[in-house]
Formats: sequence, C-alpha cells, structure tokens
Amino acid sequence: MFAAARPALPFAKTLLLVGLTLLLAACGRSPSHDYRGIPGDNDPHDGVRRAWGLPIQGLDVARYQGRIDFNAARGGGVHFVYIKSTEGKDYIDPNFYDNWRGAQASGMARGAYHFMTWCSLASQQAAWFRKMVPNDPDALPPVLDLEWNNHSSCKNKFNRTDVLEKVRVMLAEMERHTGKVPIIYTDMNFYNDILAGEHFDSSFWLRSTAAEPHTKYGDRPWIFWQWTQTGTMSGVRTEVDRNAFYGSEGDWVTFLLTGCDPRAVDRLGPQGRCQSHK
Repeated sequence: MFAAARPALPFAKTLLLVGLTLLLAACGRSPSHDYRGIPGDNDPHDGVRRAWGLPIQGLDVARYQGRIDFNAARGGGVHFVYIKSTEGKDYIDPNFYDNWRGAQASGMARGAYHFMTWCSLASQQAAWFRKMVPNDPDALPPVLDLEWNNHSSCKNKFNRTDVLEKVRVMLAEMERHTGKVPIIYTDMNFYNDILAGEHFDSSFWLRSTAAEPHTKYGDRPWIFWQWTQTGTMSGVRTEVDRNAFYGSEGDWVTFLLTGCDPRAVDRLGPQGRCQSHK
C-alpha cells in the first residue's frame, strides 16, 4: 500500500525547492535539432508544430507502457507525468503504485487520472478513487478523463443533463479528497456532445493530434494539450502520449505552487481553493 501523506512544506521552502528543481532539470539539455522541444514522435504531424516548442513537456502513462525509467525520462526533458490510477467503480491500473513511486523518486511532478465510466454511479467511482489514490500534498491536481466508453463493454450513453450531473459529482469529490481543483481531460467527441458551452472551475486538458486546440474546441482555454499518441521518450519502451503545458516556466512554477491554473488563481485563490491561499 502507499505511505501516509507527508505534511505540506512551508510556502517559501516549496518555492525554493521548485526553483532548484527547474534549474537542475534545465541543466545538460541544449537541443541542437529543428524540433526545438524534446524530440520524439513516430508520426509527427505538422499541425501540432507549436506544441514542439512549448517549454514544459509531459507524458501520460498507463499499464500499456510497461516498466518506465522515470529518471531517464526526466533526464530527457520530461517535466511532468499523469498516471492512470482508477477506472469506474472497481478497477485500478496494475502499474499505478509502481509508477506513482517511481515518478516521485525521480523528482518528476506527477498526478493521477481517473477514467470515468457510464455504467456505475459517480458516487461509487468517487469512493473508489478516494480509497485507491493517495492524497499526497506534492501531487499535481487530479484529472478526470471524460470520453465515451466506445472500446469497453459499457456502452451506456445518458442524456446530457445526467452526464453533467455525474461529472460535477465526481469533480467535487476528487477536489474534496485531494484539496485541489481537478482538471478535465477530454476529446472532441465527448466535448462536443456534453461539455461545449458549460462552465467549470476546472481547467481543460484537450486532445488534438492534428491541429492546434483552438481549431477544434473554439475559445475553450486549455492548460494541457495532448498533441500526439505516437510519441517516443527516453525511459519508455513503447509509444506514449505526449503533452504540453500552455505557458512559460514562470507559469509552471505558479501552477506547481498553487495547484491552480495561473489564469484562475485570482478567482479561485480567495475561495481558498489554491494551495498558497490556504
């Protein structure tokens, strides 16, 4: 099982540690290729070229990637990883705890994501997430993965109102467990069917592997962009999803310190929902 959560560090000490982490991560990496960012995609698409140059790059992983050398991935320039934890009301990724510990030991920022299914209650899924996912103060905000379950035995498609109710229950419970505002991951199909036009305090992580997100999702702001599913990376033996953070290294430090999208800190901070305001 996982170790007990450690007490949160004082804000000033956390700031120092984050600054040192970013400085060390930058050492020894001076790309001399046209890719600008971290190279590695078996099927690069010119439509996502802007993602290649964004300074903060990351991965999302599950059991399909097998055993990962997080030290090698971090040395190759990966700043963060999101790790599949739970799915539905009773499934946990068999590599979750190994990945969770390995990423932490490497010094890489890491968070957990829950894959929502539509054949069990949101309250059941939230209870499962609370039971299985550590409430680590140093973890990134949790992610709720919202897609239609087209490749599973669960084929239920509820109406929009019912789905949004389930989503909001799950987001509230994930925030209650971790103390951090969850992030919503989604693809174009689910977004257009359910999420378009809806307000959420959560930031969005958008999948767009052939074009920039604004061409597919309109004016929806995003914090992460999943720009390929055919990525390659040091320390990962299979193809892997590659992702980029929207902003600068300074924005990234703010995100790490607060647990909130830097663009939302002024709004959510006074509500006590960002770490530096608690």
